[in-house]
Amino acid sequence: MLTTDLTAEEAVPNPAWTILDTEDQWQEFSEPFGDNAEQALVQSNLLLDGLRCAACSGIIEEGLKSSPGVVSARVSISKRRAVVVWSPSQTRPSKILSTVQALGYSASPATQHESDIEVIKKQRAAFWRWMVAGFCMMQVMMYASPTYFTEQGEISADILHLLNWASWLLSLPVLLFSSSSFFSNALRDLRMKQISMDLPVALGIVITFVVSSAATFEPNSWWGHTVYFDSLTMFVFFLLSARLIEVKLHRKTMGALESLVSRIPENTERQNADGTYSRVLNTKLRIGDIVRVNLGEAFPGDGKLASGSTSVDESLLTGESTPIHKNEGDDVIAGSYNLRQPVNIVLEAIGASTKYGQIVNLINQAAIEKPRLSKLADRVARPFLIFVILSAAIAAALLWDVDRGRALMTAAAVLIVTCPCALSLATPAAMLSSASAFVKRGILIKRLQAIENIADIDTVIFDKTGTLTEDHIEIKAIQHKAGLSETSALALAAAVAKHSFHPVSRALFSAYQAQQQTPLALELDSIQETIGAGVSAGIKNFTANDAFADLDLISGQLKLGSAQFCSVNEDNQHAQQVHLADNNGWLASFTLQEAIKPHAAQTIQQLKNAGINIELLSGDRSDAVENTAKEIGISHYQSGCNPEDKLVRLQALKQQGKKVLMVGDGLNDGPILASAHVSIAMGKGVPLTLAHADYIFLNGDISQIPYLIRHAKHTMKIIKENITWAIVYNLISIPLAFFGILSAWLAGLGMAVSSLIVVVNALRLTKFSTVELTTGKTTPKV
Repeated sequence: MLTTDLTAEEAVPNPAWTILDTEDQWQEFSEPFGDNAEQALVQSNLLLDGLRCAACSGIIEEGLKSSPGVVSARVSISKRRAVVVWSPSQTRPSKILSTVQALGYSASPATQHESDIEVIKKQRAAFWRWMVAGFCMMQVMMYASPTYFTEQGEISADILHLLNWASWLLSLPVLLFSSSSFFSNALRDLRMKQISMDLPVALGIVITFVVSSAATFEPNSWWGHTVYFDSLTMFVFFLLSARLIEVKLHRKTMGALESLVSRIPENTERQNADGTYSRVLNTKLRIGDIVRVNLGEAFPGDGKLASGSTSVDESLLTGESTPIHKNEGDDVIAGSYNLRQPVNIVLEAIGASTKYGQIVNLINQAAIEKPRLSKLADRVARPFLIFVILSAAIAAALLWDVDRGRALMTAAAVLIVTCPCALSLATPAAMLSSASAFVKRGILIKRLQAIENIADIDTVIFDKTGTLTEDHIEIKAIQHKAGLSETSALALAAAVAKHSFHPVSRALFSAYQAQQQTPLALELDSIQETIGAGVSAGIKNFTANDAFADLDLISGQLKLGSAQFCSVNEDNQHAQQVHLADNNGWLASFTLQEAIKPHAAQTIQQLKNAGINIELLSGDRSDAVENTAKEIGISHYQSGCNPEDKLVRLQALKQQGKKVLMVGDGLNDGPILASAHVSIAMGKGVPLTLAHADYIFLNGDISQIPYLIRHAKHTMKIIKENITWAIVYNLISIPLAFFGILSAWLAGLGMAVSSLIVVVNALRLTKFSTVELTTGKTTPKV
C-alpha cells in the first residue's frame, strides 16, 4: 500500500472555509454523534470530488483519520460522500476540508442545494469533454481511414504526412481538454506518492500521444512511422462514454434513495400572526408553527392537520401505494405528499427529529457503510494497480530491442486494458441497487453487510406481539344469556365500552361499529371506570325497538370488565375474556385474542419450505403464545420470556453454528436484535433511532420476509457474477495486451465495457423480487 508523506498538520485551512467553523453553520451539514458526556462529538457529511476508484476512498479515509480531532471517517465511492466524526474541542470543519484538499481531492459541505449545483456542474463538464472527444475521434478516423484500405506505398509520403499532421492537431483537444480529468487525478497521485486507476490510464494516453507525435514529426526515426491517433481518440471517447453511462445508470439505481432524500421542498408557506402567509426557508421553521401545504407539495415536518381534510401519499416512507385519507387532527409525516387540496398543519417535529429525517439518516449511513466484500476489493485494488504498471514496464522491456514503437504501444495497451474499477464496483453497485429496491417496498437497511448476512440464515426467531400479531385486539367468540342475541349483547357492551380508552373497550366498540345495522337508543349516566377492573354505568333511558326487543329486560346498572368485577364465574381460565352483567347477573362473555397479521401463516410456511427453522419466543402467557403458534404453524415456541431469556436461546443457537435472523418490534427486543446474525424490526410506531435492527419494515408487513431473503440471495449471486467477470476479464485481457495481440483502442473499449457490464448487471436488482423463496413460482406484486 502506498502512503503519503503529507501529514494533517501541514494542511492549511482555506480562509473561505472559516465561516463554517461556527456551530450554527456546521449544523447545516452535521449532527451530534453518540452520547458521550465527557467528549462531545459531531458527525459531518461532506461532498467529495476527484474520486475515481477504490484506492481513492482509502487514501481519504487514512488521511482524515491521521488528522488531529478526527475520530473516524468513511467514504462512499458510489455516492461521492464522506461521513466524518470529529471533536469540536480539537478541530474545525475548515481544517477537515483543507486536509481533504491537501490529499489531492476537493470537499464541500453536503447540503442538498450545494450537492445539486455540484452535480449539475460536473454533468455539464463531463458532457462537453465527451462531445469534444467524440467529434475529434470521428475526424481523426476520417483521416486515418485511407490507411485501412490501402497497401503500403499506395499513398504518397507527402499525403500520408499531411494526414498525420491533421490527426495530430485534432488529437490536441482530446489530450488537453477531454483527458484533463485523467491527467489532473494522475498528477495528484504522483504528487501524493499514491496510486489510483487514473494513473495507468493517463500513462497510456501520454505514451500513445508521444509515440504518435514522434512518428509524425520524424517518420524515419527509430520510433517508426506508425501513428495511433485513432486509437488515442477512440479509447478516450470510450472511457468517457462509459463514465457518462455509469453516472446515468447509477442515478437510476439510486433513484428511490435520492428521491426520498430530496423530496422535501426548500421553502414553505408559514402563517403569520395576522393570518397571512409568507414563504420562508425550512431552516427557519419552528415547532408550533402553522404552515400551509399546497396540492402536490411534500409536508415539511411531522404534525397534525389544523384544518380541512386531504389524502396523502406515504408510499416512499411506508411502502403503501394507496393514498391515505386524513381528517382534521390526524397526524401527517414529513416527506409525504398532499394529494387533494391545500391544508394547514401544526408542526410537532422538524428536521432530523422527524420520522423522515431519521429515515434519510439511515439511508445515508447505509450507503456509506462498506460491506465485507467491498473492503476486500478495496484492499486488492492498489496492489493490483502496482502489478499492472510493472507488467506494462516488463512488456515494453521485452520488445524494446525489436520495435521500440511497438514496445511502448504494448505497454500502453496493458495500462489501459486493466480494470480494477469493475472489481471495486462489483459489490457496492449490486448492494446499492438492492437497497434502492428495498426502499420502494418500505424496507430500510441500516448496514449493507446485512444483505450478505440475511442470505446465509438458516433459523428465524419471531417475537409475537407487534410482529406476528397486530397492535389491536379482535373478538374470537361471544357467549350470551339465553334469550339474549349475540348482536344485542355486543351492542350493550359497546354502549359501555365507548366511554373507555382501554384497548379491550376499543376492540368491542370497533367490532360493534363494523356490524351495526340499527343504532342502539340507550342513554347511560353515572359512568365510572375502575382501573384494572372494568367500567360501570347506570341506565338513564332506553327505548326498545324491533332490532333490540330482547333488551327490554335489562335493569339497573351495567358492568363491563373482569369476572370479579362483574361477579361472575369465568368459564375459561386460559382465555382472555371480558364479561357483561346487570343487576340481575351475567349477560354475556367475550373471548378476545390478538389479531394475527395477514399472511402470517403463509409467510411461516414459505420459510419452512425453504428449509429454515422457525421459533417463537414471547413474553406473553402460555395459552396466548400456544394459540398463536398453532394457528400460524410454528411448532417450537416458548412463552414467558424476558429479554434475557431470548438472548440465552439465541446464544445457544449460535453455539450450534446456526445463522439466526431475529424478527421483533424493534424496541423491547433490542438486546437480541443487536446480537443476532441479522435482524428485522417492525418499524410501525417505533423510534427508528432506537431500533437495533439491520432492517426496518416501515409498514410492518412480515409477508415480505421470504422475498427479502430471496432478493438477498439473488444479490449475492449477482455480486459473485460481477467479481467473477472482473477477474476473468483481467486474466484474459492482460496477457493479450502483454503479448501485443490487443491494440490500444480495443484495450480502451474493453476497459469501458467491463465496468458497464458490472453496473448493468447490478441494475437488475433495482426491482424487488416477487418470486417465492423456494418454488420459483411467480406471485403478484403487492
